[in-house]
Amino acid sequence: MFSFLLPPHLLRRVGVLGVCAAMLLPMAPAQAQLNHNRLPNLGDGADVPLGVERRLGESIAREIYRDPDYLDDPVLGDYLQSIWQPLLVAARQRGELTPELEQQFAWEVALIRDRSINAFALPGGYLGVHLGLISAVSSADELASVLAHELSHVTQRHIARMISQQGKQGPMVMGAMILGMLAASRTANASSMSAANAMMVGGQAAAMQSQLNFSRDMEREADRVGYGVMTDAGYEAQGFVTMFEKLQQAARLNDNGSFPYLRSHPMTTERIADAQARQQLLPTRAAVETTPTHAMMSARAQVLAKPGVDVLRTLAGQAHATTLALATPAKQAGVLYGATMAEMVQRNFGAARQHLARLQSLAGLELSALRAVRLLAAELALTAGDAAQAVVLLTPKVVLLASQDRATRMQLARSRIATQKPAQGKLAASELSLWLSQHPRDASAWLLQASAYELQGDSLRAIRAQAEARAMELDYGAAVDRFKAAQQLAHQMASESKLDRGGHMEASIIDARLRELERLRREQALERGIN
Repeated sequence: MFSFLLPPHLLRRVGVLGVCAAMLLPMAPAQAQLNHNRLPNLGDGADVPLGVERRLGESIAREIYRDPDYLDDPVLGDYLQSIWQPLLVAARQRGELTPELEQQFAWEVALIRDRSINAFALPGGYLGVHLGLISAVSSADELASVLAHELSHVTQRHIARMISQQGKQGPMVMGAMILGMLAASRTANASSMSAANAMMVGGQAAAMQSQLNFSRDMEREADRVGYGVMTDAGYEAQGFVTMFEKLQQAARLNDNGSFPYLRSHPMTTERIADAQARQQLLPTRAAVETTPTHAMMSARAQVLAKPGVDVLRTLAGQAHATTLALATPAKQAGVLYGATMAEMVQRNFGAARQHLARLQSLAGLELSALRAVRLLAAELALTAGDAAQAVVLLTPKVVLLASQDRATRMQLARSRIATQKPAQGKLAASELSLWLSQHPRDASAWLLQASAYELQGDSLRAIRAQAEARAMELDYGAAVDRFKAAQQLAHQMASESKLDRGGHMEASIIDARLRELERLRREQALERGIN
């Protein structure tokens, strides 16, 4: 359904790394195998070790994290995770997600600020979802069908087998593509970009790029396995069918560029027939309905994709439609949420508050929708410059803070820091420390903690937190630089007798982490061919 095809601006940044790694990987034919609880698959990709695939994925993910279009929005992130985690559980219970695969792969989903409708799977269990997809699907079930499909590409080792097939290309063709992508990644003007594109075409790059797309057999297998995963996870099978119907309709209309997956994975007659056969096996039931939560998250994705002033004004104007009161609660919630965000982005805070008040007065919202509305209220207060009010809106929710509610934690920490009060910074640092003890790979949380420590005047811990954030973004070189700065500061403080017992413990952690990151940086440099 969706592809291992990155958007062009990301492809230019990661293409060199992907092809370089492909040149180093052995080639072996795929062999059909039978796993205890699974139907026969197309081969488990054993010719590419899991560790190699994970490192290749990290090399690509590192570039994505550095790209301006990478977005860490905790609100949308929590919504995606609420769909993603049940899929992982179902895949594990079905035997698709083996313990070894689960342990060695990342299983992380990144948001990409792109209005096109797409999602992609990368080596090592990294996935990407465009904001355009979230704003286009009609329900969580449809979004689950996409994520389950991409998850199945990874669990079935399709990427590993695809990488092996790339090894059939000659070194000259590989070299031409590397040079072309390297040139494209460094160009800043149209003429240079044209030269880079010509170099890539001359090196048969177009043919090689087509090999980044999954084969028809792999697509069918991902459809079959993904369908089982999403239904076992409790999502409506109808969502899989309606998603296919959208793809089919888009294919008939001749893709205008908004549907990248139609270029990388055309809707073949076989896949459409398979989807229709599944639909016939389903009991007759009403179409999957949009929930208020999904409607609001769809509107949020649309605004965060930076659609332009005209679209923002249109979104805000929809709240004034006379027929809105007759719409479903989900429709009303989505429109009012989108109008509030659109006005907030344009800094029309008075109008935003009016839309928010109407949203808050809606009856019958589910718990997740009420949480989204409360977070929006705090976000509006913070954006309008009232950080204290944002803290008030979020602090009473002790129950939510005890849960895995990342968005509330991050918003509260951000609001505490924005007050510029050291006492609030201390609270933020303490709350974030608890979160990071359970989620140490959260780069954004580390950056927030760095700001919280800076507010308290604790430079040593602030620099260490900055270093950890860089490490979690897989930028080991930058992480080493910050750890060295922290180490130097610790030595200076010790010589001036300014390092207390807690500071000595922090210095020991910094020394240990610096040694570990230096080792990782050396390994990273070797993999990239740097002496």
